[in-house]
Amino acid sequence: MNKKPIISFPHLGDYHIPIKFLLGHLTSYEVIEAPPITKKTIELGTKHSPDFVCVPFKYNLGNFIETLDAGANILIQAGGGCRYGYYPEVQEKILKDLGYNFELLTLGENGHVYLKHIYKMMKRINPKTNIFKSSYYGIMTILMVRFMDEIDKIIRKNIGFEKEKGSFTTLKKEMLDDFSSCKNIHSLIGAYHKYKKEFLMLPIDKPDNCLKVGIIGELYTSMEPFSSYFLERELASMNIEIKRFTNVTYLLFQKRLREKKMLKYIKDYCKYTLGADGMDNVYRTKYLIDNDYDGIIHIKPFGCTPEIGAIPIIKRVCDEGKIPIIYFSFDSQTSEIGIKTRLEAFYDMLKIKKGR
Repeated sequence: MNKKPIISFPHLGDYHIPIKFLLGHLTSYEVIEAPPITKKTIELGTKHSPDFVCVPFKYNLGNFIETLDAGANILIQAGGGCRYGYYPEVQEKILKDLGYNFELLTLGENGHVYLKHIYKMMKRINPKTNIFKSSYYGIMTILMVRFMDEIDKIIRKNIGFEKEKGSFTTLKKEMLDDFSSCKNIHSLIGAYHKYKKEFLMLPIDKPDNCLKVGIIGELYTSMEPFSSYFLERELASMNIEIKRFTNVTYLLFQKRLREKKMLKYIKDYCKYTLGADGMDNVYRTKYLIDNDYDGIIHIKPFGCTPEIGAIPIIKRVCDEGKIPIIYFSFDSQTSEIGIKTRLEAFYDMLKIKKGR
C-alpha cells in the first residue's frame, strides 16, 4: 500500500478507547476512530448489505464506509463466533466492489481471538513491533478493559438512583479520558482505584426493594447501546437496578472457563452448548430467578440463530420460575417508538407484580 497507513475499526460501546490506545502505542501510524454511530451509519450499512444478514453486520459495514471516507486504508475486524466469523471476507468483498482500496485484518483466528494472532497482526502492520513492547501494552489494554467492565457494573447498579442527574455519566467520561492518557500500568491501576472510590461515593437515593432487571441475549446488541436504542439508559430513567452479563472481559477470558459450570447449573434444561451465547443465556435466566430479580429482558438481532434456538428453553425456565420476560429483536427497520412503548408496558407490569 503506497498511501500513508491510517488504521480504523468499528465501534462497540466504549471499547474503541482501549483499542485505539493499543494500536496507538504499537504502531507509528495514525489511528482514527469510526464516527459515533448514528442513523446514517445503519442506513449506509443496510444499503450495501445482503437483505437478511444480522444487524451487527450492517452497523460494522456502515462504520467501515464512514472511516474509509475519512481516509482510513487499514481496517481491523474482530471476527470469531457464530456467523460473525464470516463477516470480514464478506465485508471486504462488498467494500472492494464499491471501489475502496484498503487492507482488512482480523483479530480472530479459527473462530477465536488469541494474543499470538494479535501479535502477528501487529507485526504485519508494523514490522518494528517487538514482543516485549507488545506484551506490555497488551497487558495494559487488557487491564483497561477489565477496569472499564468493573466500573460499568457499579454504574448499572446505581445510576437509576443518582441524586444529581448525569453525575455517573460525567464521572465516567472523565475516567475514560484519564484511562486513555495513562503512561504505564502503575498509573492505570491508580486511576482505577481512584475512580472506583469516587463512583461509590456519588450520592444516590436507592430503596431496599427497588426493581431489578437482568439483560440477556446476543453480544453486540448487549454491548453497543445505539443498536438497542439505549435500552440501559431507558431502564435507569425508570429507577431500575440493571444486571448485564456480557462484556469483553467475559467473552475473552471467562466464557470458556465457565462452560462446564454453567452446563452443570442448567443440566435440567441443556445437555450441550447451543452456539454463541445461547447456553450462557439459559444459565443467566436461571441465575436471575435464583437471585430474586423482578424481570428479564432478552435482546438479539433479527434472525440470530443461536438466540432463536435458546428462546424456547429460556421461556420454559421463566415459566417454571414465574418471572416475567420480554423479548426484543432489532433490525434496521425496528421502530424506536414501538420498543419504548413495549418497555413502558413491561415496567408497569413489574411495578404491579412487585407491589402485589
